[in-house]
Amino acid sequence: MLEALGLGPAEEAVYTALMARQPASAQDLARRTGLEHPDSVRILADLAARGLAAVEPESESGAPGRAGGETGRPPARYRLTPPSVALAPLLVEQRNALHKAEAAFSILTEKYRSTAAHTAGGVVEVVVGVEQVAHRFHQLQSGAQRELLVFLVGAPIAVPREDTDSSESSAIERGVDFRIVADKGYLDGHDVVQDVRAAVMAGVGLRVVDSLPLKMVVADRERAMVPLDMSDSGGEPSAIVVHRSGLLAALVHLFEREWDQARPMYTTASGVREGTAADQQPTGEEREVLALLLAGVSDRRVASQLGLSIRTVERRIRRLMDLAGAESRLQLGWHAARAGWL
Repeated sequence: MLEALGLGPAEEAVYTALMARQPASAQDLARRTGLEHPDSVRILADLAARGLAAVEPESESGAPGRAGGETGRPPARYRLTPPSVALAPLLVEQRNALHKAEAAFSILTEKYRSTAAHTAGGVVEVVVGVEQVAHRFHQLQSGAQRELLVFLVGAPIAVPREDTDSSESSAIERGVDFRIVADKGYLDGHDVVQDVRAAVMAGVGLRVVDSLPLKMVVADRERAMVPLDMSDSGGEPSAIVVHRSGLLAALVHLFEREWDQARPMYTTASGVREGTAADQQPTGEEREVLALLLAGVSDRRVASQLGLSIRTVERRIRRLMDLAGAESRLQLGWHAARAGWL
């Protein structure tokens, strides 16, 4: 929990143990955390030096962290400095470091685009080999901050399905808007049904079409990856990575067109099924979002009241609008009243 603020696992264990019972000596904390006594002494001294803990006033004259015995003095006992005081500077430091990293990222990205904009390599990269293709795929998915658009076609070649599932879970946890259009043949495999069902239940938007022209993944509408025919690289898996350009815009347009024409998928007790016009009804969770939305509650307050992320709320609103065929929230409210959703 505190690793992002610069505390390692052992330091956090001592910190939280001290929070649970104060004051405490190094020996007390070693016993509670399972650490060796010298490690507990060292960590307490470090926490005190960083202003996160302080020695009890009555033991300031003793040697901090000593267990007593040699000098006859009792062991030093520690209290935590209030977290709101002690951890705030660490939080500010980490936040400033992140802002600097984001600024550097933006500068380097724009510099790369300006220097490579007039070359073919600035628009399209060719990646060859199983390891290189898998590495670039994971870069795209783990680097996505807002949106992932995916075409699923055929069996995985360079990236095992379990690795793909892991990347999907990580993206969903970060609040990335995840939409997938699957070739019907992909869903016919019995070994993918449960994975697909789990993805839909986790919040992935999934639709199916009879066929797709290619397999691809698009991250934040900034980068896309499209596998190539293996015969073009001597039988070795290969792909192209497309950066922001007219070609990337065409791929995004292709995805949106297929998404609009695809059939939604819904979970069942045993797997997933295609939706039909007659049974495209909002779920109970979506009805809760809709009720608050129509009551005039903002998206952020809806998320807070229902214990959801803002991304999840936005996904559910978008699906409601898809179900209603609405282009605005006003139209959504009209359709909801007409269809008896509430």
